[in-house]
Amino acid sequence: MSMDSTYKGKVLELKIYGQSHSPTIGVFIKGLSDGVRPDEDFTRSLMARRAPGNNKWSTPRKEKDEVIFEQGEENTIHGYIVNTNTKPKDYASIMNKPRPGHADYTGKIKFKDEAAQSGGGIFSGRMTAPLCIAGSIALNELNKRGIEIYAHLKRCGGIDDDSCLMHEVNDEDFRRRLSEVKTKEFPVVSDEAGEQMKAKIEEARLSLDSVGAVVECVIYGLPAGLGGPIFDGLEGKIASLIYAIPAVKGVEFGAGFDVADMRGSRNNDEFRYEGDKVTLATNNCGGILGGISVGEAAPLVFDCAFKPTPSIAREQNTIDIMNKENTTISIEGRHDPCVAPRAVPVVEAAAAIAIYDEILAEEINEDA
Repeated sequence: MSMDSTYKGKVLELKIYGQSHSPTIGVFIKGLSDGVRPDEDFTRSLMARRAPGNNKWSTPRKEKDEVIFEQGEENTIHGYIVNTNTKPKDYASIMNKPRPGHADYTGKIKFKDEAAQSGGGIFSGRMTAPLCIAGSIALNELNKRGIEIYAHLKRCGGIDDDSCLMHEVNDEDFRRRLSEVKTKEFPVVSDEAGEQMKAKIEEARLSLDSVGAVVECVIYGLPAGLGGPIFDGLEGKIASLIYAIPAVKGVEFGAGFDVADMRGSRNNDEFRYEGDKVTLATNNCGGILGGISVGEAAPLVFDCAFKPTPSIAREQNTIDIMNKENTTISIEGRHDPCVAPRAVPVVEAAAAIAIYDEILAEEINEDA
């Protein structure tokens, strides 16, 4: 049984292969328009934001993540990375002891002996690197169309950052400050909140534990009319890509679950004209109504929740599959005390793939 993972959109098709400690990891990208080529500098900048080993809040594993591109037939692009810093021996003592919170147990059920013998295999956060390779192409092509995607840590360790729905629907100052997050070492709008978050992450690390977080993603410049009803809804399209990111356990659009505590009179986003431009007074819908983008009336906004890193050095209870008995485990190796700071560009990449696939489908329909 193949352990590769394939995404089939309306136009794009991605095939991600490899494992956390395999010689290479990569992605085959099909369905790109004629003439689309990777911008290697753009890809390099995105990969640098995701790269490990640069600070206290990420794993000390260092990988250059230099992407090698190969052009294939029928507009297929192959992008891959050579893994250079693998340490499978870190996992030798726990081969038959499934780590709590990981896919070790379910992976063995599904793939049996083909399941990873070290690290998280194809389930590892390491596999977000190929996702970013494909996402870098999508992001660059969207930028050419005036569509911009920005993400940041909205909440971490109980500390809140400044966020989109705290402002007017099309607040240009917030948009500017959000765009600057891409240039920061720690991906927050408010640096003061960022310092408090880092303290919480360090506190967890020193206590041999980890923390989770919420990442907010805001998409500006979308045309109106993307998506559709029921199975074609834009929320479902985006959510399916976001859930492909390991550690994501929840996705909500606009006000999300808070709408359950609102009355309709408060939740409804009233329409109004500003000159000849249609806008929304609020953006509880997150820029999507009936599964369809509202366009310039409001940016598309969604949050995704990341669970705490399951690999922690504290002793935990588990089982020994070989001896069929209860036991304990202490996880060694190199792990993020919080995965979310490095996941911010991954969220942008995944959202870009979903949006770019919709854009390509619309462009094909217009030309038909």
